[in-house]
Amino acid sequence: MNSLPSKSAAGEIIKPWYAQRWPWLLMLGPFLVVVAGSYTIWLAFTKQDALVVDDYYKQGQAINQDLRRDRAASQLALTADLRYDASAGKLLGDVSSHEAPYTGTLFVSLVHSTLPEKDIKLIVHPDTKGAFSVALPLLGEARWRVIIENEMRDWRLSGIWKWPHQPTVELKADAIPRG
Repeated sequence: MNSLPSKSAAGEIIKPWYAQRWPWLLMLGPFLVVVAGSYTIWLAFTKQDALVVDDYYKQGQAINQDLRRDRAASQLALTADLRYDASAGKLLGDVSSHEAPYTGTLFVSLVHSTLPEKDIKLIVHPDTKGAFSVALPLLGEARWRVIIENEMRDWRLSGIWKWPHQPTVELKADAIPRG
């Protein structure tokens, strides 16, 4: 095999195939597909499927219980305001019922939208004005589902908090329809 350029019948110099740009351009597409496929296979085997639950039937049945707790919060006309003070590393808030401070022990859950290992569960004790402050060293940037429940888990307030785009979040129980 001769690797030197050859001459055509017209006297033009013809380069070997590997010195041409078109074969490389045509091979680029299949090469990129192989790289993307390899990356997809790597993702499939190294990342956990966090959104699939084993007991989906049991969780489906629990929805009715959750709706009862939402209705109980509506009957109490519960509201809550939360804000995060990053410099102090504290979650601050206040809870009221029928516009009066709520003073019982509360469970506050911050549920990460896709990574269950980042979920945060806090126990707070509001003062006589319904205000509370609890240490929360680092609240990552995410879309958090906020759930506030009483100690007996008779009622719950829930909502979405897009931290840090929303500096505060206000949770209100839905109004009970009359009629």
